[in-house]
Amino acid sequence: MGQEFVSLFHLQTKRLLWLIGITFVVILAFQYFELRLGNVLAPLKSAEKIPSSGSSRFQASDQQSVSEISNNVTILSQANSTGENALEIVNKTRMSDEKDAISRTGFISEPGTVSNKSLGFDESDGSSAVESISISDNGSAIEQAGNLGLSSYNNTTGMNLTRDINITSGSEHTSASSYTNSHSPSHAITPTYSTPPISPPTKVSPNIIPPVLSNDSNKTDSGKVERLRPSRDDVNILGKNSSIIIVPKDTEDSHISVPEITSISEMEKLLIQSHATYHSMRPRWSAAVDQELLQARSEIENAPIVNNVENLYAPLFRNVSMFKRSCELMEKTLKVYVYREGAKPIMHSPYLLGIYASEGWFMKLMETNKGFLTKDPKKAHLFYLPFSSRMLEETLYVQNSHSHRNLIRYLNDYVHMIARKHPFWNRTGGADHFLVACHDWAPTETKQHMAKCIRALCNADVKEGFVLGKDVSLPETYVRNSQNPTRDLGGKPASKRKTLAFFAGGMHGYVRPILLQHWENKDPDMKIFGIMPKSKGNRNYIQYMKSSKYCICAKGYEVNSPRVVEAIFYECVPVIISDNFVPPFFEVLNWESFAVIILEKDIPNLKSILLSIPQKRYLQMQMRVKKVQQHFLWHRSPVKYDIFHMILHSIWYNRVFTARAR
Repeated sequence: MGQEFVSLFHLQTKRLLWLIGITFVVILAFQYFELRLGNVLAPLKSAEKIPSSGSSRFQASDQQSVSEISNNVTILSQANSTGENALEIVNKTRMSDEKDAISRTGFISEPGTVSNKSLGFDESDGSSAVESISISDNGSAIEQAGNLGLSSYNNTTGMNLTRDINITSGSEHTSASSYTNSHSPSHAITPTYSTPPISPPTKVSPNIIPPVLSNDSNKTDSGKVERLRPSRDDVNILGKNSSIIIVPKDTEDSHISVPEITSISEMEKLLIQSHATYHSMRPRWSAAVDQELLQARSEIENAPIVNNVENLYAPLFRNVSMFKRSCELMEKTLKVYVYREGAKPIMHSPYLLGIYASEGWFMKLMETNKGFLTKDPKKAHLFYLPFSSRMLEETLYVQNSHSHRNLIRYLNDYVHMIARKHPFWNRTGGADHFLVACHDWAPTETKQHMAKCIRALCNADVKEGFVLGKDVSLPETYVRNSQNPTRDLGGKPASKRKTLAFFAGGMHGYVRPILLQHWENKDPDMKIFGIMPKSKGNRNYIQYMKSSKYCICAKGYEVNSPRVVEAIFYECVPVIISDNFVPPFFEVLNWESFAVIILEKDIPNLKSILLSIPQKRYLQMQMRVKKVQQHFLWHRSPVKYDIFHMILHSIWYNRVFTARAR
């Protein structure tokens, strides 16, 4: 009996040890697979990270992302903060069914909000169901269409912005929006670079290639997966608000560093460097327009030397020969396609008065131009996104919400719709598309989903994402009479300009209070004021500009000011005090030949700097201001070399110097 008990005890002990061993093996296996699974799910866990910013203008965010491609999940994980990417292709679909995929991509409105159709998003395209491509990301407009669609334009968030509508006289040039802090929305939001979104999952016809994923594909002869798969060195990780995960990496421009304060001479070097190294995404398929752009670049770079050009004053330009040849080629070659999608008042609704009039006048003249427009998008070198940043703010900004996130989302959804209905955005990732926007918020509103477009911006700040050589500095023009935009043009001759320097305006930002602190009521030669008393037709302000030698153009909340063009309009030599501001038409104009540019830190020495300019030099600059004036004037019917042609030329010029062929 005792022996049987011992045998039974040993048997039970062996079974217990066997169970313990099996349990241990199971635990080890579970931990192993959990670790493997954790590597795959890591991007999802970090989706709520806020993108970090650095000194580089081209960067990836710190967060990790997941891309879902039909029947193939492409997972990008960022190994470290240096931006090294691990690429893993998992042959697994995350789309439960076609119905679920489509439901996550539509523009869904909530009860009591603005409908999609009323805002100009007509989603019907009538294409056949052939492929369904899904690209998703936590926080994207696609993934959260149910609560982040057009319905959410009435939502508010906590950015440090306020909006006060002020009706001001000509002596008080402010934006229609003023902020409680001394910085702009671009200061309140950390600037990062991202690539424009691509079309959401949709039904596409057989002749349309799926949305852009990379600028350089790994081509093979056997299969579509390799064609869509990016190389390891050609991809970046995007921020949480972007619906595209795999994007072209800005390797060509990533080494360009911008100093804390960028002088005009340094901007010139950056411009040359950008034209030499920065290239847009390689087109996904060949088109005749690509070769035409490359041919135009060759002809511009090898332009025949000219000295005397009718209606062009050579000293105003960096290279008048190149400018002349470029204008000739633009008039001969350029074709622009304007998207018809989008409803008024945000789209196709030019506003022609006030300090944001540049974008309205350009829209009006572009949409009615018979020389440059084409109805055949296959022949277009450029595609115009005809929205008004001013009307976007007027229509959708929720007063006292301290946020313009809904404005950003509106533009995102508009681009998604364009990319879904047309193949042209996806061919170049938006690089051959352009926008013209003058509102202070435009850089922030367009920096994510339209970052690869050519952006013509009044707020041209190299420290806030403006890319020299790609983006265009848009002149901010104060138009007081839409029927006669050149009314009151000109000023007194140089011999009758008795006031040394003049400034008047509100105390916006940090520079103007410093200016008044040093010069208000301190010197009879320096007429430096705050807001001037109202007068009929703003005559006091205008007369001061017409009778002063130098007109001070001090930045407000942002780097740009309508005073720069006003000074030229009234033939007063502009004195620009705005660090990191890229002056208009910087690609072609030599601003130092007709303007004075002073660092903000030199405001205490303002008078001595101006007095140190010899009389002969002043007379030369004042004469050149009169010569350059023609390039800053709006006309109801465009005139050669006027502001409309200059804006379009800068857009054309930058596209020519960044275009690539297949």
